[in-house]
Amino acid sequence: MNDHPINPFPQHRPLLLPDFSLPARSSIVVLAPHPDDFDAIGVTLRHLYRQGHDIHLAVLTSGANGVEDGWQGAHGAAEKGALREAEQRASCRFFGLPMERLTFMRLWEGDDARANEQEGNESMRTYLHARTPDLVFLPHGNDSNRTHRRTYETFHAIATADGLRLHAALNLDAKTVSMRPDLYAYFGEEEAAWKAQLLRFHRSQQERNLKTRGQGFDQRVLEVNRRAATDAGGLMPYAEVFELRTFGV
Repeated sequence: MNDHPINPFPQHRPLLLPDFSLPARSSIVVLAPHPDDFDAIGVTLRHLYRQGHDIHLAVLTSGANGVEDGWQGAHGAAEKGALREAEQRASCRFFGLPMERLTFMRLWEGDDARANEQEGNESMRTYLHARTPDLVFLPHGNDSNRTHRRTYETFHAIATADGLRLHAALNLDAKTVSMRPDLYAYFGEEEAAWKAQLLRFHRSQQERNLKTRGQGFDQRVLEVNRRAATDAGGLMPYAEVFELRTFGV
């Protein structure tokens, strides 16, 4: 990986996103357990993308279980997964991410748990080594969602075993149990409207949340951002929040 890893983190905590400084054209990897996890931190990623950094998105699973049976005529896992991947492509086009930067890995599928684990580990290892990231975004390990935890555990095992030299930003999610808030990306209503539009490209999730929770997927994510900003006493109404960790340095 990188011989001389960047250190974008000043000593004081927490940081604000404008204080989060990366060298030009840094390699950034987003490990998204499901289609839509990229979009949940879209404001931060758009800020970094506009600075000219190279962002690569790996969607690790198809997310087929998140689609209601029969929605848009989809019944099997393959059909449901194809719908979710199409939604992710649409949101990435809206974001401006080139399609060659988007990879669907479809990890941890099948009945053989041990084989799935080994194959998933090797696929993620190959992906990370090929892109030599300076910074990786992924979920926090302290999360009630098993696939979120699995993503963190697999990444952590690879980074530790291979001595990868990089930094990680672990994001606050609706299912995060607890975390240390190291980085705040505050934003206002204009960016919230943009983020809501980005999230609504995931129509299967938008409609399922409206049906089961009485609240759209867009508003559910923004409510997490609103609570985070309120809890921090921020001057803006919303915040994406991350815990920062360093590996191999």
